[in-house]
Amino acid sequence: MRTSIALSLLAFSATNTLAFPSRMFDLSFSAEEKRALDAISAKIESDIKEKRVSTPLAPTFVASEQYVSNTGAHAFVPPGPTDLRGPCPGLNAMANHNYIPHNGVATIAQFVQGTYDVFGMGLDLGAFLSIYGAVFDGDLTSWSIGGPPSASLLSSIGLLGTPQGISGSHNKYESDASPTRPDLYQYGNDYKLILDQFNDLYSQPLGPNGYDLTTLTPFRAKRFQQSIANNPYFFNGPFSGVAVQPAAYTFIYRFMSNKSAEYPEGYLNGDVLKSFFAISGSPGHFTWTEGHEQIPNNWYKRAVGDEYTIPFFLLDLNSAAVAYPQFLSVGGNTGTKNSFAGVDITMLTAGVYNTATLAQGNNALCFAFQFAQQAAPDLLKGLFATLTQPLAKINAAFASVFAQLSCPQLQSIDTSQFAQFPGSKGAA
Repeated sequence: MRTSIALSLLAFSATNTLAFPSRMFDLSFSAEEKRALDAISAKIESDIKEKRVSTPLAPTFVASEQYVSNTGAHAFVPPGPTDLRGPCPGLNAMANHNYIPHNGVATIAQFVQGTYDVFGMGLDLGAFLSIYGAVFDGDLTSWSIGGPPSASLLSSIGLLGTPQGISGSHNKYESDASPTRPDLYQYGNDYKLILDQFNDLYSQPLGPNGYDLTTLTPFRAKRFQQSIANNPYFFNGPFSGVAVQPAAYTFIYRFMSNKSAEYPEGYLNGDVLKSFFAISGSPGHFTWTEGHEQIPNNWYKRAVGDEYTIPFFLLDLNSAAVAYPQFLSVGGNTGTKNSFAGVDITMLTAGVYNTATLAQGNNALCFAFQFAQQAAPDLLKGLFATLTQPLAKINAAFASVFAQLSCPQLQSIDTSQFAQFPGSKGAA
């Protein structure tokens, strides 16, 4: 059953993903933005189509297509004092190797191109995440991979203040129970690596492909319980917990593992893991050098035609939730440790979903995206003078996702239950 589901999702991805991002680029995009994004999509679409003609189901390893350079124009350059770095090791590495601007502020098109070039992220997933970041954490055209950018790097599209970047996007683009980063309300930041957490991750039993999902998913369950036990303000939000949190774990293996003929899906060993997390030294004596994440030598990304897409991510999300149902438990601690209380999903969604149906089919991801869309007007009203343009941009992105997932119709949300959770501020 698992194999048939996987094959159907991958086939769905192959036939639908290529044209998918273009529907996200609505009238709120400038002509220049559209030209750049259309050019990126056309080139990648051509490469993928050509590869799938010869290998229509299971793309094989091709070193010349998958090698990611870390020399020459892409040699490692550490961040300077004004360069921005944040909680995402992959984005930090991209900036350090000039796959996105070294200053850490990139446009939607630059993020789409960079995540494809370095990691083989699907156009659908790359476009959605880039647009989401630009709307919730940026100036509609660009966003910071760290904290607030300088005014000189921003446009002036009706901003009421300075965008905070993903380091300031707790409960929106960043969540509690991270693999290596702290819970915001427990430590006062959400972007500095905690060495004890990395040590714990590094010491986990390896799976058949190293630090693969058979290792990372149980580790996520462990971190989930640690947050409940130690963070009085722990919150597992409808979007940040159900969708963002699993990505923090699946992305480690799906994107950081080194692909080869022997391991076409990738093998992630300790040295590669350390490189992407800016760690040096040996177990028990690790050192973290903030912002110095690097693409390893002789490292190969996902195969052309085997991009990590939204349907692929959905498969990983559902597999984890089947093994650990608590991942779909929306709720949090109520101000003291070990006080986790769940919300009534039926009340939250006006009867569209309940605890049982949330775990079925596409519903978990549908629910997460629909909640974020419903919450967007309230979350954005303090960021922009008028909401017409930001809502048009984010709603086009959501509409493209919903068209592919066949979601139940969620018309409204009732977040009154969130009042009992002090860590739910700004939740999506």
